Amino acid sequence: MSRSKRVLIARVFLCLFTGLSACTPKAQSPQAAAPAPPRQPNIVIIMADDLASGELSCYGGKNLQTPNIDALAKEGLKFNKIYASEAMCVPIRASLFTGLYPVRHGSFQNHKPVQDNLKSIGHYLGDLGYRVALTGKDHSTKPRTVFPFEIIDGFEVNCVAKTADYSVDGIRNFVTSSQKPYCLFVMSTNPHAPWTVGDPSEFDHDKLTLPAHWVDTKQTRQQFTKYLAEVRQLDNEVGDVMKMLKATGQDKNTMVIFLGEQGPQFPGGKWNLWDHGVKSSMIVRLPGKVKAGTQTNALVQYEDITPTLVALAGGGAVPGLDGTSFLPVLEGKTQQHRQYAYGVHNNIPEGPSYPIRNIQDDRYKLILNLTPAANYHIKYMMNPKVPNPTWQTWQDRAKEDERAKFLTNRIVHRPAVEFYDTQQDPAELNNLAGNPAYAAKVKELTAELQKWMKQQGDEGASMDREHAKHQ
Repeated sequence: MSRSKRVLIARVFLCLFTGLSACTPKAQSPQAAAPAPPRQPNIVIIMADDLASGELSCYGGKNLQTPNIDALAKEGLKFNKIYASEAMCVPIRASLFTGLYPVRHGSFQNHKPVQDNLKSIGHYLGDLGYRVALTGKDHSTKPRTVFPFEIIDGFEVNCVAKTADYSVDGIRNFVTSSQKPYCLFVMSTNPHAPWTVGDPSEFDHDKLTLPAHWVDTKQTRQQFTKYLAEVRQLDNEVGDVMKMLKATGQDKNTMVIFLGEQGPQFPGGKWNLWDHGVKSSMIVRLPGKVKAGTQTNALVQYEDITPTLVALAGGGAVPGLDGTSFLPVLEGKTQQHRQYAYGVHNNIPEGPSYPIRNIQDDRYKLILNLTPAANYHIKYMMNPKVPNPTWQTWQDRAKEDERAKFLTNRIVHRPAVEFYDTQQDPAELNNLAGNPAYAAKVKELTAELQKWMKQQGDEGASMDREHAKHQ
């Protein structure tokens, strides 16, 4: 009898005497399987268009309640000191996507394209396994080699359209069908002019609280109701996106970021470096990682957002970017981020050359008007062919009212140096540049601003000239 047969017979007898359990092969003791790594968080960024962030009720606004944006603030972290580096749509969006300041990405005038050899968030998150998509306003999405977004239908593309109809169906399909983590930009066109969306009758123009630097005229108040109606539409959009995320369960592992972009198309807002132009809003929600109902005074800029998203996704610092990650702020590990925020304005093509630069810390702000002998003009304010009824009423009131004269003159006729204590003077109406008590601080910030300009390759006033590639 062969050895193999003898072994088989022995096993049969063993089974008969000891039970079938002895015949059952023992399961091999599995090695402790490593737990599957948690999926990288999804990211949804909802961005406004020309939002006066101070009008949001969670930021202290008195003219309307914004319950959906407020709900985000209750569920996340509200940033009180986020600044745009330029109060224009194209430059600031290019900065958001690239992590570079306007001079370095090349789009330092409105509608001027970026340099075509750059990378952006689409590359950085794409390399980390993300799908990166965008729906809505399409500024700073070309060339595709620089901005390789998947384009999703659903939100209005044209910011000057008279309607802003939208649907979340396209983005619902995107977020629920993606086998990869995703980063989706939802770019609203509200509340960008012409302010034809929504119901202005919701607001009593006689009861509105106007910004302190505005001239109070009937026309201003009427236009403001139209603007606020579009802020209401923006809040509705935020609510519908959040309802979709929660209904599909996508909200649990998704960072939602709300951004206010730059200020409104009212005199002294957009196309300026005063806070009404460059001070923005940001709310970040991520359950389990970002503590709900909190706020921070950490100083941040739009250029810091891409590095932060890369860090959140597990990537390392991208060499050569101007921004840096504020992930430690999101995680509650610090209340500090950057020492200074910087700003640049080049007026063309919105009006004649009028270059401005600024720097600010967490309290003081320095503005340098590089051609102070010139008058500041914007086509929507002063061009007779494109009349602005609000500005016209400001000028009319200034003929008979000293306060109105001061408020209009500060826009048109500007000194070489402006210096403000933004803590004591948030409307930036008291220029302290000539006050000896602040001379050392003015000198310090001037030196820091000039150092930044040199590092950026910023030529100053000579950069504000016509360029062949505006459109």
